[in-house]
Amino acid sequence: MAPRKNAASAGRRAAASKSTKTRSSKSSKPVIGQEIAEFSKEQELEVYREMLLIRRFEEKAGQLYGMGFIGGFCHLYIGQEAVITGIEHAMQEGDQLITGYRDHGHMLAAGMSARGVMAELTGRQSGYSRGKGGSMHMFSREKNFFGGHGIVGAQVPLGTGIALANKYKDNGKVSIAFYGDGASNQGQVYESFNMAELWQLPVVYVVENNRYAMGTAVSRASAQTDFSQRGVSFNIPGYQVDGMDVRAVKAAADAALEFARSGKGPIILEMLTYRYRGHSMSDPAKYRSKDEVQKMRSEHDPIEQVKARLLEKGWATEDELKAIDKSVRDIVADSAEFAQTDPEPDPSELYTDILA
Repeated sequence: MAPRKNAASAGRRAAASKSTKTRSSKSSKPVIGQEIAEFSKEQELEVYREMLLIRRFEEKAGQLYGMGFIGGFCHLYIGQEAVITGIEHAMQEGDQLITGYRDHGHMLAAGMSARGVMAELTGRQSGYSRGKGGSMHMFSREKNFFGGHGIVGAQVPLGTGIALANKYKDNGKVSIAFYGDGASNQGQVYESFNMAELWQLPVVYVVENNRYAMGTAVSRASAQTDFSQRGVSFNIPGYQVDGMDVRAVKAAADAALEFARSGKGPIILEMLTYRYRGHSMSDPAKYRSKDEVQKMRSEHDPIEQVKARLLEKGWATEDELKAIDKSVRDIVADSAEFAQTDPEPDPSELYTDILA
């Protein structure tokens, strides 16, 4: 899915850049969203394996949910793997991630173990939140992953707060706050924009626009459907990126992270992506056609794009890629077996991790 562009929006952006007085730090506005990163053989194989791990893990999570091993809500990331994978490859040691409830892929990309994530999904004691958080509320301070969050948009002000801490400590780190097209209409998002720009905080806001907020198409719920421009009134630059191409995501993330890290303040990246499954496991997704989903799968699948490049360049054979898939499936199968046999939390856990 190529980034959306038209003459009218280009004209509006040009006019806005001329009429809006910005801080001097914004004078060298980067060009983002039009470049793609050049990957080596090793990098292509690495992103292929990482995205495949997310895909296979989510498929297994869906199976376990259907079998009754996972309770509550479960929002799968299938189709959006290139977004977190490309951004993770642009991050530096110590940068922080915070996201919403479609979060399993972000956890795996952050380096959290498949066993620990799956154990939390099934409410077991070895889960990242000791079995008490479930699908939407996992954290890893060790991996600088500050959680999935069940309240729509709640992670955006928290991610902004993390950026404030970074600036206060002058540690050179950047906070990356993920949210969806549905959360883009929440008031707390704009309050965060205002403070982030006012204080020139090192934060990258990543909008994962998968076209549907629950069952409502973006065009039916948003007056301004170009979410990259939602920061214009705060002088925050924003860019649209092909979120189905991991190379485009990596290039955009490189530039955005450098922008924020160099003291120029916040920046917005709208990742144009797509989810193949429903909003959650309880969503039959009847609000879109099977043809629409199949078209995205056949023409823009992020994993298949990497696979095609590896084969075309002679960097891998079909057998070698099948071996990678098998190793990934083994990891996922192990995590599922572990999650079904690990003990449930002791009742005493009811009284731990409570703020009194």
